[in-house]
Amino acid sequence: MSFNKSDYNYILPPELIAQKPVEPRDHSQMMIISTRQKTIDHKHFFDLPSIIEKDSILVLNDTKVIPARLLGNRMTGAQLEVLLVQAVGNKQWECKVKNSTKLKINETFNLCDQKIKAQLISRNQQGHCILEFDYKGEFFEILNQHAFAPVPPYIHKARIEETDRNQDLKTYQTVYAQDYGAIAAPTAGLHFTESIIERLKQKGVEILTITLHVGIGTFEPIRVEDIRQHKMHFESYSISQRVAEKITKAKSQNRKIVAVGTTSVRTLESAWDGDRLKSGSTSTNIFIYPPYQFKVVDQLLTNFHLPESTLLMLISAFSDKELIKEVYETAVEKQYRFFSYGDCMFIS
Repeated sequence: MSFNKSDYNYILPPELIAQKPVEPRDHSQMMIISTRQKTIDHKHFFDLPSIIEKDSILVLNDTKVIPARLLGNRMTGAQLEVLLVQAVGNKQWECKVKNSTKLKINETFNLCDQKIKAQLISRNQQGHCILEFDYKGEFFEILNQHAFAPVPPYIHKARIEETDRNQDLKTYQTVYAQDYGAIAAPTAGLHFTESIIERLKQKGVEILTITLHVGIGTFEPIRVEDIRQHKMHFESYSISQRVAEKITKAKSQNRKIVAVGTTSVRTLESAWDGDRLKSGSTSTNIFIYPPYQFKVVDQLLTNFHLPESTLLMLISAFSDKELIKEVYETAVEKQYRFFSYGDCMFIS
C-alpha cells in the first residue's frame, strides 16, 4: 500500500472554492456515497432526514468558534494581525502573529480598535508568541464586537467590509455551538438549521453532542511525502458520561452511529476503549489514514476537503481511496462548491 502524500492530490478550479455559504444554509448540495455499492448520488442537505435511518445516533461537535483573528498596530503604526491559538494562563494566549520577528520581548501594542492592549511575553518552540492581554470588560464580548471570525486564508483574503465581518461571525458558527474554544469551525455542522434538527428528532434519530475544540493543526499542511511521518497537533475534547453510555449501548444494539464531521469521528475513535466509549476530558492527536479499522462510526457527513489534507486521508480510510478519487472528480465536473463554506457528502 502507498503512503505517498501525492496520492491525495487533485486539481481544483479556484472558482469552485466557496467564498460564502448558500442561503439558507440547509440548501447546499449533498453527494450520497455508498462504499459497499460503489455508487454516487446527488441530493440537497435538506434531504438528510429522509436518508438517515430511524433509531440512528447523530453525533454533533458543539464547539464554538472564537472570533480569533485580531487586527491592531504597533506603537510605530505598523499593522499587526494576530491569530489566537489557545489560552495558556490568566489573560495569556499562545498566538500566531504575522511578521512577528520585528516584535521585541515586552513590547506592547494595541488590538481590536485599541480595546485590548497586548504585551509580548515570550516565544515558544513553534515560533508562536505568548501574549498577555489587558482589557476592560468580558474578553469574548470584546472579540465579538471588534475581532474577526478565523475563516481560512482562501476566504479571508476576500474580506474587507464590516458587513463581511458581521456576516462571518454568524455563518462561520453552527446553530448548536455551545462552548468557546475552536479556532476553526467544524464545517460539516454549518449546514444544519433548527428545522432540520427538529425533523431528524421527529423521525426518531437521537442527537448527541461531544466537544472537540478545533485547533491550529487544521491549517497546517503535511510537509513530508510519507504521510506516516506526519505528526498531528493535540486538540482537547470532552465526552459526558451520559453520551458515552448512550453510544456504548447503541453499539451493542447495532444502531448506526452517524458522525457529523471529521472532528466528531476523531473524538469518537480516540475515546473507544475495547468495548465501550470512555467519558471525560482529555486531548487527542489521532491521525486516521488508510488502512484504518473504524470502531465506532458507521456513517459520516463531511465537506469537500483540501488536496493532500489529513481530512481527505481520513475520509479515504473511511470509504475507499479509489472511490473517493472518483467522488472528487465528479464533484469538480458537477460544479460542487468546495471547502469550509462549500457543499457536503454523506458516506456510508
